[in-house]
Amino acid sequence: VQLQASGGGLVQAGGSLRLSCAASGRAFGSYVMGWFRQAPGKQREFVATINRTGYRRDYADSVKGRFTISRDNNKNTVYLQMNSLKPEDTAVYYCAADFAARVAVVTALAEYDYWGQGTQVTVSS
Repeated sequence: VQLQASGGGLVQAGGSLRLSCAASGRAFGSYVMGWFRQAPGKQREFVATINRTGYRRDYADSVKGRFTISRDNNKNTVYLQMNSLKPEDTAVYYCAADFAARVAVVTALAEYDYWGQGTQVTVSS
C-alpha cells in the first residue's frame, strides 16, 4: 500500500488543521491506521490510531480532546482533525498502516508496516 499525507501548513496557536492520508493498493479497510509525529531533535511519537471499521480510536494524552481521527473506507482515506493547536504540536506528521494487527487499535510505532511521506505542521505562538 502507498500512503500520501497532505493538509499540513502554518497556523496560529488556537487554530485548526485537517490532515488527510490517501491510501492506494490493497484493501484499505483491512488496515489499522495511525498518525504519528516527529518534532526536530525528537523521536517519532504516537498521536492517534483507529481500527479497521472506524469505531474504535485511541489518542496520545497530549492530544486527547483536541484531535480527532476518522476514516472513510469508501474513499481510502484517514483524517486527523486538529483543533486548539499549540506550538508544541509543531512537527512532521506521518500516517501509517498496520495490516497484520491482531488488536483493534495500535499505538506502537514498530507495529506499523507502511508509512506516508509526512506533512509539516507548524504552529506559531
